[in-house]
Amino acid sequence: MAGLRVLVTGGASGIGAATVRRFLAEGARVAVLDRVFEDSPAVPGDALAVVADLTDDGAVRAAVAAAVEGLGGLDVLVNNAGTGARGTVADNDDAEWHRVFDVNVVGAVRATRAALPALRASPHAAIVNTCSIAAWAGLPQRALYSATKGAVQALTLAMAADHLAEGIRVNCVNPGTARTPWVQRLLDAADDPAAELAALAARQPGGRLVEADEVAHEIVHLADRRSGAVTGAVVAVDGGMHGLRVPPTVRA
Repeated sequence: MAGLRVLVTGGASGIGAATVRRFLAEGARVAVLDRVFEDSPAVPGDALAVVADLTDDGAVRAAVAAAVEGLGGLDVLVNNAGTGARGTVADNDDAEWHRVFDVNVVGAVRATRAALPALRASPHAAIVNTCSIAAWAGLPQRALYSATKGAVQALTLAMAADHLAEGIRVNCVNPGTARTPWVQRLLDAADDPAAELAALAARQPGGRLVEADEVAHEIVHLADRRSGAVTGAVVAVDGGMHGLRVPPTVRA
């Protein structure tokens, strides 16, 4: 990682913040793009902070340009920023569907579009998209969120095909339910937070939530120069939720 120049969107909290810390620990130079940084301990002092709302194309272009200038170029883009949604297809109106797609899907498009010129100039260019187990598994009360993450997974494969000849690798990670501030807010809003946490942990074969640092490890691995033959990959970091059907008695 030493010397790689990295931009992480949504890097002020959760998986994004864990990814920023991991890249810095590995010797990379990192810029963090997020909407707000107020009172955020998640952005280390040696990371460059740039502010933008991913739904604003002009702001995204300006923030990415500032990051590229501050880093002296760009080798890795991590499209991590996103937002959540609950409910069936009937529970969110058109405006909410458009809002969540605008952040989770078109937001990644805006960041990528702005970063492509700098990535094309890199000898080790990589894009890693943060997707979700929801792109694979049917989860209750997650229709809108799942639709956006299915789009991100499909977008990852299309981008990998489009930019292969330019030397830009594109992959995504699909975390299971991870211990993040967003999940904590869901737990806090539940009638019985302890029971809700137990239910979320039980649906993953590993019997526990995924840790943000575990997802960050895989993101950094996919960005590593030594993963040069890996592109168009969808990597599960989900405690086995995607492919395993393990009885509770044999869980770790």
